[in-house]
Amino acid sequence: MKTRLMSYLYGAAALTLSMSAVPAMAQVRQVVLASSGGVYEKIIREHWLNPFEVATGIKVVVVPSDNTAETRAKVQAMIVSGNVTWDIFLEGEMDAEASSHLNRVENIDDFCLQFKDRADLLPGTCKASGVLFGRGATLITYNKERFPNGGPTTWKEFWDTKAYPGVRTMPAQADAWRQLTVALLADGVPVQDLYPLDVDRAFKKLDELRPSVGLWWKSGDQTTQGFRNGEYDTGFMWLTRTMALKNEGQPIVWSYDGALLVGDRYAVVKGAPHKAEALALLKFFLDSPEIQGKISEALAISPPSIGAYQYMSAEARANMPSAEQIKSKMVIPDAEWINVNKAMLIARWNAWIQN
Repeated sequence: MKTRLMSYLYGAAALTLSMSAVPAMAQVRQVVLASSGGVYEKIIREHWLNPFEVATGIKVVVVPSDNTAETRAKVQAMIVSGNVTWDIFLEGEMDAEASSHLNRVENIDDFCLQFKDRADLLPGTCKASGVLFGRGATLITYNKERFPNGGPTTWKEFWDTKAYPGVRTMPAQADAWRQLTVALLADGVPVQDLYPLDVDRAFKKLDELRPSVGLWWKSGDQTTQGFRNGEYDTGFMWLTRTMALKNEGQPIVWSYDGALLVGDRYAVVKGAPHKAEALALLKFFLDSPEIQGKISEALAISPPSIGAYQYMSAEARANMPSAEQIKSKMVIPDAEWINVNKAMLIARWNAWIQN
């Protein structure tokens, strides 16, 4: 018995020593990416993350995070605690322009130098704050089965609950600029006069619609699940989620009239444990117009590379938010005004929504 025990101990010790001798390079390399999940995650997994893993051998671990506000808070908490476990997260382009954003992310200016002469990339695609993933629309949608004769296609009609009765869904992001902007459009403010926002007037207009809002959403997945479950009849939501529902065969219709044109950037968390792998993933995306084209068609977002359009169908190209006949109908928010006034907007929104 003693002999067998000693043999076991010697064997275990030898195994431990042999494992410790394995070079670090032989260990699995990975990058941790935060995602809101759902259809969005399936699309980037299929067209970007999986091809990257095959090409590089670097594993992409996706962790769930419901919305940008929650993601931002988690990133900040990791940095403060000194326990950073994520590498990459998606941030709205508006928030990526805020000075506070650079306190949470790695400055990737040096990384971006390799793309400065890339004529196919939009100006500002790669900058200190992150890499442009795409630009999309937040717009009016409706269930055509609930509105067989046509639903609301303008913000004035969206607010007209007599002509277009039914339950609405609206975003509940605390910075509130989306809700306030479209409220002013519904109240007749011309696009060129929207900013600076008349906050008092906008909240007064929101008071009118509030009884008809059955779902205040904080993540894109809430809007898709809500539509499938029949929780609302018409809504204000992301085109990416709208297209996902359409591709499922859902009876959804949308309007670009008064839609908001906004983008997203992938940023590297300050102190990311796998920074080199994170930058490799971003480079793979920027160097692959075909991948951008496939993702853009699936999500209905305008890609950062002009070369990506050749990989889309003619129908997809015609329905891109960047198409001139569509872009002319859309609203480009004033990022500078919004970021300067964000604290005030959050305070006003929280007071209103909790009342």
